[in-house]
Amino acid sequence: MVGVSGWRIERLPITHPDAALLVEEVQGEYVARYGGRDETPIDPTYFEEPNGAFFVGYLDGRPVATGAWRRRTDVLVEGTSLTAEVKRMYVVPRARGLSLARAMLAHLEDTARESGAEVMVLETGLRQPEAIALYESAGYQPIAGFGYYKDAPLSRCLARSLLLPAQESRS
Repeated sequence: MVGVSGWRIERLPITHPDAALLVEEVQGEYVARYGGRDETPIDPTYFEEPNGAFFVGYLDGRPVATGAWRRRTDVLVEGTSLTAEVKRMYVVPRARGLSLARAMLAHLEDTARESGAEVMVLETGLRQPEAIALYESAGYQPIAGFGYYKDAPLSRCLARSLLLPAQESRS
């Protein structure tokens, strides 16, 4: 999907040093934008088969992006609870503008769909307008709040059916 030479995505545990490094960087971004770290409880087993997956994107051998999904049977969207939640989407500042976030999101959607998810859900915040723009351009629509920040005024929850053909939602 992305035409950047030297780009690859690798499935790794969230505890892998490259994953942990980038997760810590995204936490720093949350501190800068919201004044604190993301407090959502995260158990590393959320991202192990069959519950989910964690990925690191590499550009020329250097870790520059993360993305993950975990099963959410407690979120009902479009009549199904076969949902997967996007977590820890992040691209380091030096690699932004190369469509790596879009490529990671597509990879998350594809792998979640392959595992049986019918809808992808996510929670983001109003102080991340570039993330909201990415998700909306990929076909995500607002849904009722869910999860740890469901009642937070800056929180926004979105979803997209994974049953649509990929080209329809990404055009």
